[in-house]
Amino acid sequence: MRLDLITIVVDDYDDAIAFFTGALGFDLVEDSPSRTDDGRPKRWVVVRPPGGRTGVLLARADGPRQAAAVGNQVAGRVGFFLRVEDFDAAHERMTAAGVEFATLPRTEPYGRVAVFFDIAGNRWDLLGPA
Repeated sequence: MRLDLITIVVDDYDDAIAFFTGALGFDLVEDSPSRTDDGRPKRWVVVRPPGGRTGVLLARADGPRQAAAVGNQVAGRVGFFLRVEDFDAAHERMTAAGVEFATLPRTEPYGRVAVFFDIAGNRWDLLGPA
């Protein structure tokens, strides 16, 4: 058993793909046409960290309820955790790519950490070894 996908609701597929593949360095695993339950066109867009097994399904908000969830999927808490081998290199690359960090890097008992925002405004931890 494994966790295959998590969903992040976004405003725009292409902007989200650009953020996750460009700023975060994820791989675009799939971008296929699909349909909503009532037959309207949508896309099935999956990105994944290189070498990772769990992917992120980028789902464009459909309707006011989903649009209201963009950037607030976990009620303002850090809800996503990106672990890297070289924290300083990842932080530097992401900062250069325009990723907004909510905190400065710090060392905790579990390693180096800094909180950043994804394209939708959700909070993530960038995590690395101590």
